[in-house]
Amino acid sequence: MQRFSLHRTLAIFIKEFQQMLRDRLTFAMAVGIPVLQLVLFGYAINTDPKGLPTALVAQDGGPLARSLGAALQHSGYFRITHTPTSEAEGEALIARGEVQFLVVVPPDFTRALVRGERAPLLVSVDATDPSASGNAIAALQPLLAQALAHDAVGPLAALRVRPAPIDVRLHRRYNPEGLSRYNIVPGLIGTILTMTMVMLTGLAMTRERERGTMENLLATPVRPFEVMVGKILPYVVIGYVQLGVIMLAAWWLFEVPMNGSLVLLLVMIGVFMLANLGVGFTFSTLARNQLQAVQMTFFFFLPSMLLSGFMFPFRGMPGWAQAIGEVLPLTHFLRIVRGILLKGNGAAELTHELWPMLAFLAVVGAVALKRYRQTVD
Repeated sequence: MQRFSLHRTLAIFIKEFQQMLRDRLTFAMAVGIPVLQLVLFGYAINTDPKGLPTALVAQDGGPLARSLGAALQHSGYFRITHTPTSEAEGEALIARGEVQFLVVVPPDFTRALVRGERAPLLVSVDATDPSASGNAIAALQPLLAQALAHDAVGPLAALRVRPAPIDVRLHRRYNPEGLSRYNIVPGLIGTILTMTMVMLTGLAMTRERERGTMENLLATPVRPFEVMVGKILPYVVIGYVQLGVIMLAAWWLFEVPMNGSLVLLLVMIGVFMLANLGVGFTFSTLARNQLQAVQMTFFFFLPSMLLSGFMFPFRGMPGWAQAIGEVLPLTHFLRIVRGILLKGNGAAELTHELWPMLAFLAVVGAVALKRYRQTVD
């Protein structure tokens, strides 16, 4: 039995290290993924979102009502982006996801305060993601208690000693109990499909080249576009099977409501799956082996999961992170699936989320087809 040789071990170490350096893509992934995680978690993730878009319906134009709006704006948690003329218009903004909060100041707000009564204030919040609005809701009552301090002089000085001159009537829309599973389970549909669709397609094409069966396929009269479509369609079927399993679990185990159209959901999921399959097909033309295909999948999946609003509130991220997130199809799909399941949204409310996915699909499909033609040549 030979003794352990440090010289031989060092030779093997140098050989493996040189081989690793030659595989530039694997080395870049090994360094790039930790850096990407550090940047995203360090700069982009924020569990205390502020500047939440708010619609203010001021049916009372008095000075006290104006002070209330200014206090909301200066609090940091609320950013008044819309001033609709009616409560119905504000509710439509919440349904489309354009605002997080709707504050309605009733017409008798100032008169009730002057009479020494508790003035009602109607506040509706999009509670599909409880973590996105929890801190803002907690800060609302103390904020309103101090909102009128500047105006509480003279005959209104009694408002300073009263504990709560404003009666906040909070309405958590679409998730009254604030259940986190109503937000997480629909989001799992998108994250699972993103992971499996990209990885399976990337591995399938790379496996063909490794086994040498790609040459046999190219010897047939099948065109590149036909190959791409034929390779993608089986995974669309697999994706719908996965959808069926997740939806059954969502209904039976977690009691997630289904308020919208199932047909509309199936159509939207079809577009989403095609976009991710196009990404996987593109990765397969870049990867030299299956390991590289898996690494590329994680490099795409990680920002998709972190910047889409699945794990952390989307509106809590800085502007540059939101800009990146708006490019990713998972971001728009999460809004679509939560809108259909929880809000009962129809096609009209979801069109502005569908177009970004279609644009992403067109770009990725063109890149995948071009890369595949270059691979064939």
